Amino acid sequence: MLYQKEREHLADVVKKMFDRYETNTAGGNVSVRMNDEHIIMTPTLMSQEHHCDLSPYQTLVVDMDENVVEGDGRITREINMHMACYKLNKEIGCVLHGHALNSMVFATMGMDMPNLTEATQKLGEIKCLDFAPATSEELAEKVRSYIESKGQDAVLNAILLNKHGVLITDKNLTKAYDIMGRLEYNAYIAEKAVLFDKLGIQKIDSKGHDYNLEE
Repeated sequence: MLYQKEREHLADVVKKMFDRYETNTAGGNVSVRMNDEHIIMTPTLMSQEHHCDLSPYQTLVVDMDENVVEGDGRITREINMHMACYKLNKEIGCVLHGHALNSMVFATMGMDMPNLTEATQKLGEIKCLDFAPATSEELAEKVRSYIESKGQDAVLNAILLNKHGVLITDKNLTKAYDIMGRLEYNAYIAEKAVLFDKLGIQKIDSKGHDYNLEE
């Protein structure tokens, strides 16, 4: 089996995503760049039909022309969003998309997420993109355009997709999934901090700090 170890890792991560409410039965998909020829990727309906409980062989090997090379399943219609990231920046090694519970509050409201925790400061601004329908070329283009606007060095990105979910890019799957966990904690805190601020209980700290941005 091609890329067996990597496909086992991907299957393990997406099961954790579902169990930890980082995606839901409405969707989500994850891909990892193997080399210049192939990515591995979760199949369509991984959540609705399988609850993200996949065998390694159900994670597909896909070429850059979006053909399945190996694996049991069909390609998700959101592959256009993944390929837009990979073709824009050769250093992007993972694209992770989920419907994460706490982050969905801000995505559904069409709000940028306040970046409040030290663990998320390296993300910078957490933007919510303008709405575009799920799986559409319009959505893929909005993602591509936003990442391009950050410059060619922008490998790490955490983006809210309006009414839809979260998109994270990074160098590899381990790093991207680490960012998902950090983002969800920040979203949980930010939701309450915004309420405290509006209720006059405690204003959100807007002072600059000398954060530790090292991993």
